[in-house]
Amino acid sequence: MSLRLTALATALMFAGAVHAADKIKVGFVSTLSGPGAGLGVDIRDGFNLAMKRLNGKLGDLPAEVLIADDQQSPDIAKQTADKFLKKDKVDFMTGIVFSNIMLAVGPTVFENKTFYISANAGPSQYAGEQCNPYFFNVAWQNDNLHEAVGKIVQDKGFKNVVIVTPNYPGGKDAVSGFKRYYKGVVAEEVYTKLGQLDYAAELAQIRNLKPDALFFFLPGGMGINFVKQFVSAGLSRDTQLFAPGFSADEDVIKAVGAPMMGMFNSSHWAHDMENAENKRFVADFEKEYKRLPSLYASQGYDAALMMDAAVRDVKGNVDDKKALQKALEAKHFKSVRGDFKFNSNHYPVQNYYLRAIGKDAQGRVTNKTMGSIFTNHADAYVAQCKMK
Repeated sequence: MSLRLTALATALMFAGAVHAADKIKVGFVSTLSGPGAGLGVDIRDGFNLAMKRLNGKLGDLPAEVLIADDQQSPDIAKQTADKFLKKDKVDFMTGIVFSNIMLAVGPTVFENKTFYISANAGPSQYAGEQCNPYFFNVAWQNDNLHEAVGKIVQDKGFKNVVIVTPNYPGGKDAVSGFKRYYKGVVAEEVYTKLGQLDYAAELAQIRNLKPDALFFFLPGGMGINFVKQFVSAGLSRDTQLFAPGFSADEDVIKAVGAPMMGMFNSSHWAHDMENAENKRFVADFEKEYKRLPSLYASQGYDAALMMDAAVRDVKGNVDDKKALQKALEAKHFKSVRGDFKFNSNHYPVQNYYLRAIGKDAQGRVTNKTMGSIFTNHADAYVAQCKMK
């Protein structure tokens, strides 16, 4: 009897090993429709470009990427994630843009012991007390780019600032981050509806407040409409615009054009970075999609490269969760942003840069890197993280 049990255990062990090395499945849930669609589309396109470079494999194993639109709805995202986790049994998940959606999906992913590689959403909760070994952010913590803008606005000597941001977790993190480094007067914090596209009332309020600078965080179509309406109202003549990179990147510039010129923004990545990995990424992206990549695309690209390196490190045995976690923490891939490392809460410690929007040598309205804001910058919540 004992010999039969031993033989059965051995058979099951080999069956598990074969299953682990058969195929890698990725559940990609993102916002691919509505006002925030441009962000999800860029993450998807960056991820798919990396998969093309990797010949459709992760860690030299065939990969299947299941893509779904969350329609910017936490409920739809959660339902889709449940399907990917329970029915499709994905090995990784990624793609979510908005923090309120990430917070809705996270508990189910973590309970399932599936690694989530965030290519965008970086809520403060998962950086601090709710940090989790199954969550990695390959982009930034929500506050970070806003902190960088706050420092620039402070350093440039602006004294009276208005903040405009959506009323959701990412928007509240934006305000916290900006005010952590900007110590001047905040005349008003204006909170809008998530997905709002008409800013007539807010612009009237801003006109009355007469700020010398305005900091806004309005992702996707929200930012596109806001900048168009702000400039059209003549407010840009007396008020300097500042934004985090994701509200002033190539997707927004392409839609708005010349009115974006003169705006300052912060980013951990830029298409004019000189490292070899980034040059290849930008050239391949332009060739594939006939447009300049945004930071969202760069993050989707890095997320795929990170999965690839980790699967290779564990030799395809993704069922060994401890080994896979260590492989992800080791970060054995070359990022398009240059070198960075993961902090103990699985968020990046990295550099942040100042960018200004103008015309390049080809006459395109685009971002140009102006210099560094932070070097090896960590988020403000890591001390609250007691990783289990």
